[in-house]
Amino acid sequence: MPVPDGFDDTDAAAAFSVAPVAMLATAGTDAVPHLVPVVFAVPEHRRDILYTAVDAKPKSTQRLRRLANIENNPAVTLLVDHYDDDWSQLWWVRADGLATIHYGGVEMTTGYALLRAKYPQYQRIELDGPVVTVEIRRWTSWHGG
Repeated sequence: MPVPDGFDDTDAAAAFSVAPVAMLATAGTDAVPHLVPVVFAVPEHRRDILYTAVDAKPKSTQRLRRLANIENNPAVTLLVDHYDDDWSQLWWVRADGLATIHYGGVEMTTGYALLRAKYPQYQRIELDGPVVTVEIRRWTSWHGG
């Protein structure tokens, strides 16, 4: 996605929202950073919350470190970036917030629906794990243009 003229906070949040993947950074009680790629969805006309979930793709363990970290330290960061050989088109957007894990209820239903709408792969891959909501407290962005 090319850099929009001006690239203000609204443009940054919009660029973030349509990206296919973000990097989720968590840290546990040991303060060791943990970074994983995640798919996510942001509700239309909102900039203050996003949803991601644990799906049925094979995992090395059922006790995911990102979930354990969030349980102990809900402060998270998600990063989306765009690289281009034309460095005037480079950009990144970071969302800092507080994460909550949901094992049922309206947030889980909403998260599944948003993820299925954004990712057609979820018509074939089961969403069977918890949903993580991130209440976005701060947007930070940079662009090369």
